[in-house]
Amino acid sequence: MLRRLSLALAVATATSGLAWAAEPVQSGKTGLVTVYNEAVKNNADLAAARANYGAISEVVPQARAGLLPNLSGGADATDTHTNVDTSLDDVSATRSGLSYRASLSQPLFRADRWFQYQAAKASNEQASLSLSATEQNLILQSAETYFAVLRAQDTLASTKAEEAAFKRQLDQANERFDVGLSDKTDVLEAQAGYDTSRANRILAQRAVDDAFQALVTLTNNEYAAIEGVQHTLPILAPVPNDAKAWVDTAAQQNLNLQASNYAVDAAEETLRQRKAGHAPTVDAVAQYQKGDNDSLGFSNPTGSGLRYNGDAEQTTIGLQLNIPIYSGGLTSSQVREAYQRLDQTEQQRESLRRQIVENTRNLHRAVNTDVETVQARKQSIISNQSALEATEIGYQVGTRNIVDVLDAQRQLYSSVRNYNDARYDYILNNLRLKQAAGTLAPSDLDALSGFLKPDYNPDKDFLPPDLAKAAEAQLKGNSEY
Repeated sequence: MLRRLSLALAVATATSGLAWAAEPVQSGKTGLVTVYNEAVKNNADLAAARANYGAISEVVPQARAGLLPNLSGGADATDTHTNVDTSLDDVSATRSGLSYRASLSQPLFRADRWFQYQAAKASNEQASLSLSATEQNLILQSAETYFAVLRAQDTLASTKAEEAAFKRQLDQANERFDVGLSDKTDVLEAQAGYDTSRANRILAQRAVDDAFQALVTLTNNEYAAIEGVQHTLPILAPVPNDAKAWVDTAAQQNLNLQASNYAVDAAEETLRQRKAGHAPTVDAVAQYQKGDNDSLGFSNPTGSGLRYNGDAEQTTIGLQLNIPIYSGGLTSSQVREAYQRLDQTEQQRESLRRQIVENTRNLHRAVNTDVETVQARKQSIISNQSALEATEIGYQVGTRNIVDVLDAQRQLYSSVRNYNDARYDYILNNLRLKQAAGTLAPSDLDALSGFLKPDYNPDKDFLPPDLAKAAEAQLKGNSEY
């Protein structure tokens, strides 16, 4: 009897006999932490976020400047021509003058500027937390991009194995047709299955290239190969396995939610600033002037009999009180606007809080579901493997047709891809849950790195170890005939 086509045999064929099989494993593959570190140094979005924070942080010294002394200096150069028409004759004189002045103003009571300063500090804290959220998001983005490559590579590996299986099925159909054991329909069906699998393999290869290109965009570095995930990675429920505990942690530590709290604080201080527009202001002022007496306004009136010659000095010290009475409704309108902005900010914070609660609960459920799904998907590989072998036996004895065999093969390789998808979903949903709770840190990537395999070969390692051993056994001729 002809050897039954199995997943393990197809994998062995795909990794050893086809022209497009992967190259031998090379050393020096890039790990997850290295990719993240390169992203921290080279990611353009993070650099832009840091620059934005640097710009926003300047609002604090700008607002504080309104509470500090203001010192200015200046000079005036004048050329005055005077012509006096008298009953006797015309009298004219020309005088040039130069004066200097220095002015000092110190706000004593400026409620609007004080609240503006408080609003600026709150905005700065909001910007700082937003930057931290961006930095934390880069951790997740690095993991998502990294594991997208591994997912694409595993998909390509399973697609290669599927193409190998369909190729063997086509060869077998041709052999059976040549000896009269089947008709041309079987050959055509097998040919169609093989052509489809070949097209899928081409698309899967492009997906791998696209995934590597995403790594370039993230880090501005090119990578020939990356380390893969071992199948020994523990698939465990989240700790604590209590959705409420995760939600409570998110309410306290989620960076975006904390930033929204400071946004509300800034809006409240801005409202106080607008209301203070109705309050009086008090400033201490001092001025010193020195220069030509004409420039300072000390020239004597004509006929006064007094003459001032040379330079003059003037020193002024006092308090300035300003009481706003009416500004055309500007201040009242600004107060109403500030009320609406505060309400908008509070509603945005509430919307964000609800979204975070929803995401946290959903991700908690997702991780628990992933734990069960990974085990179920792995078992489905075994079940579909057995189903395929039973279908092949039925085909050999005439109780099943070629279409049944091809469908069974498709189900088997679909289960392989579903298993690997479930593994990567579990890893990423864990990280997303920690991000939602505000606890995601680079140490989480360090922990994952302990389960990466430096000599990872996607064409073999996309299968669990027990199935990989079965592939090796079949390749050595120990499989069942």
